[in-house]
Amino acid sequence: MQTIDIEDFNKIDLRIGTVIKAEIFAKAKKPAYQVWVDLGPVLGVKKSSAQITDHYSLEDLIGRQVICVCNFKPRQIADFMSEILVTGFSSDTGGIVLATSERPVPNGQKLH
Repeated sequence: MQTIDIEDFNKIDLRIGTVIKAEIFAKAKKPAYQVWVDLGPVLGVKKSSAQITDHYSLEDLIGRQVICVCNFKPRQIADFMSEILVTGFSSDTGGIVLATSERPVPNGQKLH
C-alpha cells in the first residue's frame, strides 16, 4: 500500500450530505440510481450516479446521510452529469454499503 502525507489527504474534500431525491438510472450500463444530495448552504444540492442497487431501494435512500467526495471533476455518465462521488464499501456479497456517520451531523460538514 502506498502511503500519503496529511497534505495529500487534505486535498480530498469529503463531506456529509442528505439524500433528498433518488431515481432509477435506466440509461446506466450497470444497475444504478441517480441521487441528489443536499450538501448544506455552501455547496447546495449535488447529483451523483451510484451503483448501490444491491442493498438499497429508492425509499431507503431518502433522508439517509452519506459521505461524498466533493472535489472530483464532474463526470458524464450516459445523459447524466455526476458531480460528486457517494462513498461506500464492498459487502461480502459484492454490493456497495454506503459510508455514513454514526450520528446525524449538519449537511456540508467536512470529514476530519
